Order: sequence, then structure tokens, then C-alpha cells
Amino acid sequence: MKRTTFEALQAARAAKRPVALVTDLDSGEQALLDSEVAQGDLILVENFLAQARDALDRDRSGPIEGTALFVHVFNPPLRLIVVGAVHIAQRLIPMASEAGYEVVVVDPRQAWATEARFPAVDLLSDWPDEALRALKPDRRTAVVVLTHDPKLDDPALGVALASPAFYVGALGSTRTHAKRLARLRDAGLDEAALTRIHAPIGLAIGAKSPAEIAISILAQMTQVLHGAAPLVKATA
Repeated sequence: MKRTTFEALQAARAAKRPVALVTDLDSGEQALLDSEVAQGDLILVENFLAQARDALDRDRSGPIEGTALFVHVFNPPLRLIVVGAVHIAQRLIPMASEAGYEVVVVDPRQAWATEARFPAVDLLSDWPDEALRALKPDRRTAVVVLTHDPKLDDPALGVALASPAFYVGALGSTRTHAKRLARLRDAGLDEAALTRIHAPIGLAIGAKSPAEIAISILAQMTQVLHGAAPLVKATA
């Protein structure tokens, strides 16, 4: 590996920026690429460049079929931003951590967002929209909005929907969500953005308790992350 490529790779990993290293196993030439830029001595034709970026999106290292090219994906950890230090968040965070997510909880209500309730978790007391702008959700980030308070939820959703976050979910009934959509439309969000919100949040598994709702949320996040088709109930 050339020094310039190595240094660029190390810089990307330090910045937690997703990149893929493509190596021609015959010539040893390499290219380092992200979603926009490719650099290095290996020149990739458009088809192979697209396949390498697809591997990066799918977080799957491996060969490009029919070639001597190997794609090594270097993705940062998945990230979960939870808006609302509520009971569901207390159940969701350990599950998400076990699934490989780095978790941040955002809630300006300091009586809720305490170390006693959320030990060993990054807690931010900023207003949700300010916190999300600083956190800069990327395509490996899920944003879960749980406060049930429009003053907190709506600004957070506005920022999350303007980002490439792979998942944006919001707690609330169908009726609550209809009112939320009306407010967000009035705030200037378009239909394409609004359709990205998963609400009522979580898979429809009949969840009732905070733990069950947390399970349904993480399951839906996983489904969206991997592009899995919605489950269809079998019929006789």
C-alpha cells in the first residue's frame, strides 16, 4: 500500500468516515473511495466503481465477481441518536449497544436525562435540533424520537429528515402522527421527507410494554438497515 493511500485511509477511519479500499490482486494497484470521491493509482470503470460503492453501502467486503478486484469496506460503528430520556429509551439502549450501535441520548429535561437513569451513556442536554446539527447524522445513523412533546420532537425531526440518516422513527399513535405531519407540513417539510418517518414507530408486533416497544423499534431499524422486505403474514 502506498503511503498516501495508507494516510488517507487512517484519516478516514479517525474521522469515522465510511470508505472502501479496492485492490487489484493482480497488479497491486489500489483505490480508496467514499460515496463521492475515489483516489489512488487504480482507475475503476464506472461499473466497478458502482459495485464498490454498493459494497460500501451494504457493509460487505468481498471480490467483484469476474475480476481480480477485492473491496475491503471500512465502516465506522452504527450510531443511534435517541431524543427523549424516557422509559422506552432505557430498554432500547442496552439492546442497541449489543447490536453494535454507539448511542447518544438527547434531552434538555435534566430531571429525565440523568446518569443514574442512563449509566455509561452519552447524554446531551442541548435542544434536540441543536444537538442533531452538532451530531450530523449520516447514513449509518438511526434517529429515534420518543419525547411525545412537539416542542422537542418536531425540531429534532426537521433536522433528522434533512440528513442522510438511514432510519428516522417517532413515537405516537396514528392519530398523534397525523397531527405531527400537519405541523411539519406547516413548517415547510415536503411529502418526500415526511414519508421517511417510521410512525407509529417499530414493527407491528403488538408491543405494549417499554421493553416490547424497544424490541419492535430495534427490529424495524434492523429491517431498514439491511433493506429487508416487510414481513407478510402467511395465509392458508
